[in-house]
Amino acid sequence: MDQVREVLRYHHYALRTEESYIKWILAFIRFNNKRHPNELGKADIEAFLSDMALNKNYSASSQNLAMNAIVFLYKKVLDMPVAENISAARSKKPVRIPVVLSKGEVVELLKHMRGVRGLMARLMYGGGLRVLEVSRLRVQDIDFANGYLMIRDSKGGNERKTPLAATVVTDLKLQLEKARSLFEKDLAAGEANVYLPGALAKKYPKAASSWEWQYVFPSKNLSVDPRDGEIRRHHLNESGIQKSIREAKQKANINKRVTSHTLRHSFATHLLEAGTNIRVVQKLLGHKDVKTTEIYTHVLQENMDGVISPLERLEGLNE
Repeated sequence: MDQVREVLRYHHYALRTEESYIKWILAFIRFNNKRHPNELGKADIEAFLSDMALNKNYSASSQNLAMNAIVFLYKKVLDMPVAENISAARSKKPVRIPVVLSKGEVVELLKHMRGVRGLMARLMYGGGLRVLEVSRLRVQDIDFANGYLMIRDSKGGNERKTPLAATVVTDLKLQLEKARSLFEKDLAAGEANVYLPGALAKKYPKAASSWEWQYVFPSKNLSVDPRDGEIRRHHLNESGIQKSIREAKQKANINKRVTSHTLRHSFATHLLEAGTNIRVVQKLLGHKDVKTTEIYTHVLQENMDGVISPLERLEGLNE
């Protein structure tokens, strides 16, 4: 796996992707009795993917991820062609209606979240951000003048703009002051060396020690980057915000399954409820296909809050 890891890092894949690809490549090799991949072919790939669906009960997304890992192995690591028209049993993707909070529930949840994690939660609801997107925000991603955030390090690698609520501007500027203080401390110690995505580190070698590339929500302590052994100040771990949301949900007595993604679901649904065009919501969420966004229309159909039966609107019936 050392060769796989080396190629993944050469192409600047994210650490999470690296770990995921290695996991699925190992699973593929073990499934085929530890035979070398260059001895395996289309039938072996199909058998592995079908086993995931039929016997292991993996989701469609996991099956797709495993396929991506296998394609990477053959094309990028082994420099071998990948069999075309792979026909494997597919995992059935259940249609799950997202859990959405009412506006009142959002208020109660956010009331119980203070400090930096409260600010992160408000940004997530206010702009439809995923938990990793808010964690990875960099200084240059904030446009106070025009009122938006630029989401660069997103799922799928696509960039998008999303609104920056005026109500968080003051707290966000205070957070930047705290981040700046840590940055200047690192700079003075010769330790200002933030991680840069993709090929930027090679193209702009000095960018890692520039203020605009620093994380908005930096961790308190420096740590060793497992990708290259460099000492860096990473962003806050997303598990902290997830824990804070769970605790706030309990304090607010919300009887729903609430996760960090619930704030993103609620952002989308509340925009649609307010009459925002679904194509606009699609763009704000960064969905490639509007069908992904259309799931929120099912939420609207299920939401009976405030719906009055037309029978009650009839006048003169009981006279």
